[in-house]
Amino acid sequence: MRIRKEPDEMHEEEILLTAKVSDALAHPARLKIFRFIFLNNRNRTRVCNKDIVAAFDYSQATISQHIKKLAEAELVQVQKEDKFSYYYVNLGILGKYIDAVKKFA
Repeated sequence: MRIRKEPDEMHEEEILLTAKVSDALAHPARLKIFRFIFLNNRNRTRVCNKDIVAAFDYSQATISQHIKKLAEAELVQVQKEDKFSYYYVNLGILGKYIDAVKKFA
């Protein structure tokens, strides 16, 4: 007799994570900034605010607001050194998000 595997159910914390991260990535500018940070981190290049300002046609204040939203969703971690803030993609949250989205479908 074959036992049928039940489909994966999403738990409440996965639903909340999916909503929070999806909201953070819903804005095109945040998606571009997140991807910029991700690609630079993958190449082992540190990213600070001035790097993002130089790469995009957004004001420093606009970039700061977008980074804040990404950090609140825990997609980006901020490490302060002297007067600079460096940004790193949180691969743990990204992995949990991807796993939760797979269950959604």
